[in-house]
Amino acid sequence: MSEKIEKSNPLATEPVGRLIAKFAIPAIISMLVSSLYNIVDQIFIGQGVGMLGNAATNIAFPISIICTATALLLGIGSASNFNLESGAGNRKRAAEIAGTGLSMLVICGVVIAAVVLIFLNPILQICGVTPEVLPYAQDYTGICAIGIPFLILTTGGNHLIRADRSPTYSMVCMLTGAIINTILDPLFIFGFHWGIKGAAWATVIGQVISGMIVIVYFARIRHMELKREMFAPKGRFLKMIVSLGMASCINQIAMAIVQVAMNNTLRHYGAESMYGMDIPLACVGVISKVNMVFMAICIGISQGCQPIWGFNYGAGRYDRVRETYRKAAAISMTVGILFFICFQLFPRQLVSIFGNGSEEYFHFAERYFKIFMFMTFINGIQPMSSGFFTSIGKAKLGIVVSLTRQVIFLLPLILIFPLFMGIDGVMYAGPIADAAAAAVAITLALRELKKMKQ
Repeated sequence: MSEKIEKSNPLATEPVGRLIAKFAIPAIISMLVSSLYNIVDQIFIGQGVGMLGNAATNIAFPISIICTATALLLGIGSASNFNLESGAGNRKRAAEIAGTGLSMLVICGVVIAAVVLIFLNPILQICGVTPEVLPYAQDYTGICAIGIPFLILTTGGNHLIRADRSPTYSMVCMLTGAIINTILDPLFIFGFHWGIKGAAWATVIGQVISGMIVIVYFARIRHMELKREMFAPKGRFLKMIVSLGMASCINQIAMAIVQVAMNNTLRHYGAESMYGMDIPLACVGVISKVNMVFMAICIGISQGCQPIWGFNYGAGRYDRVRETYRKAAAISMTVGILFFICFQLFPRQLVSIFGNGSEEYFHFAERYFKIFMFMTFINGIQPMSSGFFTSIGKAKLGIVVSLTRQVIFLLPLILIFPLFMGIDGVMYAGPIADAAAAAVAITLALRELKKMKQ
């Protein structure tokens, strides 16, 4: 890297701790705001519609995960390549990669929305819907599909905005949509009496506005030298993007697969238990939204560190890469310990935020919180390490780390354990998968850091 580029880019010169705060805090806020779309809907639906409404959002959750997976595939892949090329001094090539990534975000968003609308009922059946929940899931998912193109553009585009050294703008983009959603939710649900349809329309409107703000950034404000002809997708750049975005995408796809398998497992074994089919679906839907807050912080830490990792790795500043990983791991562990305490001590209070239910409902929710989420204190290491490997161009290691928890460990366990333990088997599968995934992530990360030191 030339001396001129190094002096002109703070990623190479500012103290690492200050850079983490500068990039990670807006990224965390953006991730939390993104989570709010689901959480706010869950709260108001729980209060205004009830348990069946909460179950409907859980059924729709795998579709949301697929959208996020697509956005991360293209957004993180584009941003990681952009940072590596910028660090190496290839500014034009970096901008061309960004153009391909942005155009593919729009194309994929339109395609996914069309597929969901055309095949809505079969998709809901695959996701584990019950007859009682079906009408609510049809209304909620069918309307939310309209906002999918804007959701994918916003989620993916914000990674490129942060890579373009505008983390605050990225945060404002996400925050604006979430605030609008939060305002419109009670108005549509309680004021206009639209029920679950109101929650869906509030979500779509917030997503559309956030998407428009992303468009304004790349049309008017950007720092990158992005020209109109660069928006034509190019195969060689798309291959690079997919290579570095695949780890995050696979992690999300795995989450969707696990969610579908879990929904169907809960429906089957719930019917054989004292809880019935709908209580486990509703409880797990609520708890997964609460856990989204924790994971949003951990993923935000990783995303905030990615420009620092990528630029300095591309520039050969391995000491700064190692320092950034160590500090990010310490922060993730601290956050995990705080959430572990909350999940173990206040499970009933957390679930109560999302509405009332029977004593069986709260009994299942409390046990699920305490057992399934037992390894929360170390759960931030795996997604953070996956982002680390992606940022430094180690796509295969990133994919391996992404697959560990969801596919390699959790999916088999939630299918095998219930055969012997009933519905409790789903709960005990969680902490075992979490511990194994963290062990793999830490081992691979330490090995890579050792190589850099040498």
